[in-house]
Amino acid sequence: MLLRYVLFLIFSIGGLKHTLTQNTVNGTLSFGGIERSYSFYVPASYTPGTPAPLVINLHGLGTDGAYQAQYRDFRPIADTAGFIVVHPDGSTLFGQRFWNYGNVLGSTVDDVGFLESLIDVIAAQYTINQERVYCVGMSNGSFMSYYLACQSNRFAAIGAVTGSMSVTMYNDCMPQYPMPVIHIHGTEDGVNPYGGNSTMKGIEEVVLFWANQNGCNLTPEVTSVPDNNTNDNATAQRVVYSGGINGHTVELFKVIGGGHTWPGTVVPGSTGNVCLDFKAEIEIWRFFNQYQRAEQASIPEFKESNVTVWPNPTSLEAIYLKAEGNPIHTIVITDQSGREVVRQTGDDIQSVRVSKLSPGSYLLKGAGKQYSFSEKLIIVKK
Repeated sequence: MLLRYVLFLIFSIGGLKHTLTQNTVNGTLSFGGIERSYSFYVPASYTPGTPAPLVINLHGLGTDGAYQAQYRDFRPIADTAGFIVVHPDGSTLFGQRFWNYGNVLGSTVDDVGFLESLIDVIAAQYTINQERVYCVGMSNGSFMSYYLACQSNRFAAIGAVTGSMSVTMYNDCMPQYPMPVIHIHGTEDGVNPYGGNSTMKGIEEVVLFWANQNGCNLTPEVTSVPDNNTNDNATAQRVVYSGGINGHTVELFKVIGGGHTWPGTVVPGSTGNVCLDFKAEIEIWRFFNQYQRAEQASIPEFKESNVTVWPNPTSLEAIYLKAEGNPIHTIVITDQSGREVVRQTGDDIQSVRVSKLSPGSYLLKGAGKQYSFSEKLIIVKK
């Protein structure tokens, strides 16, 4: 029995050593009753005991982590920058791999919990800088990245390419911490339209939401990306909202003429023009590399005593608001189904027109620099 135990221990240690010397590690994780698969890439520059950043790279609908690694490839950058790249696989819905950013088609899969657990699994084997964990996604993976920004406190920054926020996510999102965001999107995206639709928010509206959350200057700096490839039928602008909490910025690469594509990489079967004037992964890592998670920069939730909303209930055409020495920048009112019925932005909101609202109960949410609040609003018959 003792000999068997010793042999088991020797082979176990030998197997662990072999795993740690490989560039790519494949694994599975049982979470929420589902066996989940993933792989991650460890650069040769990794040194045990030295904390390394971690980038989670999420695939789009119907593909998988291997596809994302092949065509949206951060590994050459990781080789020189020294971060670990994770390529998890979404669960399946109607035979398609996907990410569940809330309640997609009634799914109850907990992808927030799965991805947070995956960070812990990798951190148990490798030395991870827990203040420098990032997530980026393509299409459906972008929706998941935004959902993580709304729901999780494990990430220092997120990136999104060709995705957005669903209307429900946008209305319900009250992030615990200000989250730097970089977004890349084509104006001719036929899958997730740049201007939004009935189920997803427009890209510029999403970017402005995060600029508000980070307390950025709401007048962005806009520069043209050099048109290095004049044959790709696309150009790009870089839109930067700066001056945020702890130096945070929010960036948008507006790809004029671009389709549902990842700039810099032509993928077989790409839907629309691929902008070749810049590489998305290079710009995303440049952005991520600026930030680490800073819990001291949390967005305090104001209590009702800090923000006054009156009259409430009301039968008047407008309500009035006062935040004690803290101007309100954004107001959103949603009905009981979560549908946005009023949105107002400004430098110092003190009143909101509600004359078009039917009698009933609503949720009023507001935000200013470094704070947010919510309150039930009652409209009564006039």
